Amino acid sequence: MNRRTKILRSFFFPILLAPAMVMGADVASSPWGPDDEIGRLNMITPESRKAALENLNPATTYDLSVEYYIGMPSWQEAGDPRFQMWMTHTPKGTQVDDPMSVGDKMNAHVSYTGSAFSMYAHTGTHIDALNHFGLNGKVWNHFSAEEHLGDRGWNRTGVEKLPPIIARGVLLDIPAAKGLEELSPGYRITREDIKYTMTVQGTDVAPGDVVLIRTGRMRHYSDGRRFMVNAPGLGMDAARYLAGDKQALSLGADNLSFEAFPSEDSENYVPVHTYLLAQQGVTIMELVNLEQLAEDKVYQFAFIGTPLKIRGGDAAPLRPIAIPYASDR
Repeated sequence: MNRRTKILRSFFFPILLAPAMVMGADVASSPWGPDDEIGRLNMITPESRKAALENLNPATTYDLSVEYYIGMPSWQEAGDPRFQMWMTHTPKGTQVDDPMSVGDKMNAHVSYTGSAFSMYAHTGTHIDALNHFGLNGKVWNHFSAEEHLGDRGWNRTGVEKLPPIIARGVLLDIPAAKGLEELSPGYRITREDIKYTMTVQGTDVAPGDVVLIRTGRMRHYSDGRRFMVNAPGLGMDAARYLAGDKQALSLGADNLSFEAFPSEDSENYVPVHTYLLAQQGVTIMELVNLEQLAEDKVYQFAFIGTPLKIRGGDAAPLRPIAIPYASDR
């Protein structure tokens, strides 16, 4: 067994904790019709945007994204590309190479810096499109990989189809509600954890809300190995409560895997992802930086997030912000 396989097994494949929860599961048809490609984001309307943006206090605006840098936590242990950045133009190099054919004097006067970067789509603060995980060769609304996935990405449910997300946001600070700084490694967040946290915070989740879940794992973001291995995350019962009972618009968390491992389902190694994306049409945001919101105890806010429009993509970088309300809502 090589090193990559060992690490993958440590992330995903320890002895399963329970029998299969969803036998013979399949993707869902959209209640918004056979052409729907954005799922629950159809709940965003002019009226809902207006309601989300009323009564704001923009004195403090929270940036919920992380920095991208060489060595940042990512899925390189699963064989995916690391974040890489390199210089394509530097002031001295431009003088030597004269790439614009403007001459030494001009290059000495005008300092030119340029760079390029590459990365796996699920790097840094990002949003998963509905095609990221599916079941039986199909994704949300029964779009099949055989018919809709080409060499240039998906021609249906690509991340470019997602609209700007403007909605009421709710922070669920699970460890704080338990009197902890962070959840223990591998902790699986339950339905009761969600309910208890809402009670402690005095908040609730309404249909159409963006729900952001703090595990405390972001405290170790600068330590890539510690951040990645055996992270706490959402369990299936909590996912069913938020997406099914509460009808949340989109879910996010401060870890990179979103759900906890090992899987609860012997037939599916990522049951929370497939349930949300393929069966509920609920987008997932990962690596959302919730530390400052939590420190200031801001539990309700206007959430604004705009994914990059990467045609056919299964994910895109996201720069989400939170603007507190002037009073409790």
